[in-house]
Amino acid sequence: MAATLTAPAPEAPARTVPHPNRGGWRSRWPLLPLIATVLLPALPYGFAGGGGPGVGPADIASGIAVLVCVGRLLYLRQRPLSGAAALVLGLPAVGFAVATVTAADPAAALPGLVRYLQVFVLVPAAVCLLLKDAHGFRIVAGALVVLALVQGVVGIDQYVTGTGASYMGEEIRAVGTFGPSDIMGMATVVAYGLLAAAAFALRTPRNAPAWLRPAAAVVAVGLIVPLALSFSRGVWIATALALLVALSLTGRRQALTSLAVLGATAVVLVGGFGIGSEMIAERAASVTQVTRAPDRSVNDRYTMWSAAGSMWREQPVAGVGLKGFPAHRDAHASIGLSSGSDTAGAGQEFRRQALLSPHNMYLLILSEQGLIGLTAVVGSWAAILVGAVRRLVRARSRGHAAVDCGLVAVALMTWQSVNFLYSDIGGPTTVLGGVVLGLAAWWALAEPGKAGTA
Repeated sequence: MAATLTAPAPEAPARTVPHPNRGGWRSRWPLLPLIATVLLPALPYGFAGGGGPGVGPADIASGIAVLVCVGRLLYLRQRPLSGAAALVLGLPAVGFAVATVTAADPAAALPGLVRYLQVFVLVPAAVCLLLKDAHGFRIVAGALVVLALVQGVVGIDQYVTGTGASYMGEEIRAVGTFGPSDIMGMATVVAYGLLAAAAFALRTPRNAPAWLRPAAAVVAVGLIVPLALSFSRGVWIATALALLVALSLTGRRQALTSLAVLGATAVVLVGGFGIGSEMIAERAASVTQVTRAPDRSVNDRYTMWSAAGSMWREQPVAGVGLKGFPAHRDAHASIGLSSGSDTAGAGQEFRRQALLSPHNMYLLILSEQGLIGLTAVVGSWAAILVGAVRRLVRARSRGHAAVDCGLVAVALMTWQSVNFLYSDIGGPTTVLGGVVLGLAAWWALAEPGKAGTA
């Protein structure tokens, strides 16, 4: 019997699964609450004037982001954070909980517990879980740049038209849409955007359009103007140090070239065009004079720092409790402390704003949460910063596709760490600190496959 040979049937072509990077907004929709969280602080609101405990639009958006994150974990049965990431991000919650339980009035400390958990635990964790790759990271960082541009334009207009916050008797201080009650708001978001744009200019993503690098460079340089017109010494120092750290991680030649360009541009914009040059020079010079001849605002700050230290010495382990600084301030501050800071301009009548914090995040944590809280928080932040720098160095040496994300993460985390020496949380931009912490944590702690996806 003759055997019949038959040709094998051709196999069906393998289905190609679209790469998550190119899935379009249909696969990116979980990022929308994060983008809203970044952009909504630009909307003025009156619930929490003066940086009080009110809930703003950005806080609501951040809550939605956390709920979306929880829903996706439950519905899609996705694996949550790795053990190391959960430990690093969850560690500050220990100090927050202890400070709440041991407070003289735990019920009064509860709003502080919710706020601290939101900014330093929940929002960063949500950012880490909702970002799937470097493309998503760039989208959120790009939203920071957009916010900075909007606020920067408003701030420059305030200086030019004399409609800003009061400064040395003139209404010229650029404060954006945040008003004089949140004097650091515009400076903060402009610094975020400047650092992100500078990182994209230094290390443009692969396959990026040709216009991205020059556009990012122009934006970074242009944002120097509103940053200077904010007259915020602490933000200037933090931004300069963050830029130096980022530049040092790009290579010596590029660092020197970039520093020369930035320096020349700053001289031309501020000196050559006379954009607030005299006042900016005086303000910059005052940075070196704050210990020899402090003005009233600096003297008040030193007094509150001393009060925070006194509170800690009284309750060294767990502090005086969350939200306890205002109640204990007068018992620990010297008689030279002012009754409040004067704010006016930018559409607001004269108002005396109470001094409710020491304007130093580390001393605020030390006074309210003691050594337990400070160790937990600083340990968490240090782990993120060190991890981010280590991964960036490795990525640069291996020709990593997402080095730009690493530069953004390291620059923002460095800025936040330094700026907290001269400020603390409060106001509508507070939640942005959680987003920044989340971006840095994603780069430092995410699985190598995610962080390595261009």
